[in-house]
Amino acid sequence: MPLPNGVTPAGRIEATCASAAWLGNRGILHDGHGTITRAWANKAWVTCALSFKGRNRKPLMQPGRYSELFFLDEVTAFAAGHRPCAECRRTAHDAFKAAWFAANLPAGKSVAEIDRALHLERVTAGRAKRTFRAALADLPPGTIVEYDGNAFLLWRGGPARWTPRGYDTSSPAPPHTAVIDVLTPASIVAVFRRGLLPQVHPSAEAGAPERAR
Repeated sequence: MPLPNGVTPAGRIEATCASAAWLGNRGILHDGHGTITRAWANKAWVTCALSFKGRNRKPLMQPGRYSELFFLDEVTAFAAGHRPCAECRRTAHDAFKAAWFAANLPAGKSVAEIDRALHLERVTAGRAKRTFRAALADLPPGTIVEYDGNAFLLWRGGPARWTPRGYDTSSPAPPHTAVIDVLTPASIVAVFRRGLLPQVHPSAEAGAPERAR
């Protein structure tokens, strides 16, 4: 059954999520009727496990509790500007935190510094998605870019178009020589360059050997 509140790589919250590997948290975003009324409530946007220590969050969107968001995969969450949760994903959190500081702010210590930096990278003063331009050939695997109105994941065999149900590896992809808008925040791209590989939906692997040839 589809879940509510699917998040796109551009960070937008949609009505449904057809397939989800992760849960997300930006604070309480819904009203007493369960309607999303704002895009975030704090700067700590986290990616959580779908289940943790038997906690039961059903029904979803309960009054006074954080609004459950859902992601197709971890690369989608990273592109939207989320980071691993320190409670339910401690190992992933610690690895990401160490890699983020090494790549971006070697003297940093607090995860609050990461959250402040990511917030500046993911939204503009007008509350729109912030992107940056880069040469496609210079971007590491795990990065999501925007091309011809669609989001494309850069992964092993080549770019694959993002959809709420998985990746379409047959769609026309941006040329290797393109200079392109990048959806994944720059500091997270820097982490990927250091070798951290996020989880991706299995459909991203479909046809990878053929596209790699």
